[in-house]
Amino acid sequence: MATIKEVAERTGLSSTTVSRVINNHPYVDESKRQLVLTAMEELGYVPNSSARRLRGQRTQTIAVIISRIVNPFFSHLVDAMERTASELGYQIILCDSRLNKKRELAHLELLKAKQVDGVILASLQNKWEDIKPYTRYGPIISCNEYDSMAKLPMIICDQEAGGYIGTKHLIDRGHTHIAYAGGADRIELTHDRKKGFVRAMEEANLPILPEFMFPSNYGIEDGKRIFQRIFAMENRPTAIFAGGDEVAAGIIQEAKRFDYSVPRQLAVIGFDNQPIADLIDPGITTIDQPIELMGSRAVELMVDSIKQDRTLSYNKELLPLQLIIRQST
Repeated sequence: MATIKEVAERTGLSSTTVSRVINNHPYVDESKRQLVLTAMEELGYVPNSSARRLRGQRTQTIAVIISRIVNPFFSHLVDAMERTASELGYQIILCDSRLNKKRELAHLELLKAKQVDGVILASLQNKWEDIKPYTRYGPIISCNEYDSMAKLPMIICDQEAGGYIGTKHLIDRGHTHIAYAGGADRIELTHDRKKGFVRAMEEANLPILPEFMFPSNYGIEDGKRIFQRIFAMENRPTAIFAGGDEVAAGIIQEAKRFDYSVPRQLAVIGFDNQPIADLIDPGITTIDQPIELMGSRAVELMVDSIKQDRTLSYNKELLPLQLIIRQST
């Protein structure tokens, strides 16, 4: 097994600098940090505390990477994971990528350093080619978000079907001017929801207007801004598919402030069936995802892999979606 001295020799840096990188010292030049990390990868260097774990010791810990800790979807998902993990003798540590690719990879270093026994990716910012190298250090499972190119076990829902079901509901209600508010298209989950929206609209021969498309929206404040833009339009949509209940709630709140009737003047549908969907007035029609089942299944699969000390086989487990109709449509 490589040593700090060998890493220093490979990089041409001092052992002190290498040690600072290993211990995440904040005052290290980024180019030197990357040089050291590359050398560690090439030499297969593992810090001493982690090397001891390589000889058979388990941490009984699973890392769960999410994208936004303030999103209630993740709080319910992780709560289900934590309850299942506790029953199985494991603990969960929560890692927030904040929608940042570098932060996500930094969290994956926990697996490489053997500080956790496995990683559940509940969000996904990087492509499969960036994630793949970490699979040599332990099991990784995709839960909720996904990359269809990845050879990982996946516990997911059919997001395109969800986008289609929600949009078809608005069309069946008689709407022909329908807007769409989703997350970032670079995330396959949100891209697939949009594909479902487009498919339903095209089947009904309805126009998809560029001014009715609102990308990269996640929270209540985003929803408020979307409604302000809709209200300023001369030709307004009569319905909107929001790719999340928080966004839908923001739209409804702002509509109230402008004395704009939901659903008479603007029908609103959300996604996830979070508690806020049933608390706000009017209640939000939404696509229900089985969040608790998703979280518990991901942990069960992970713990089984850890205990059996085996590589997880590629498998996609699709969980059911359903439309929950409330007063917003």
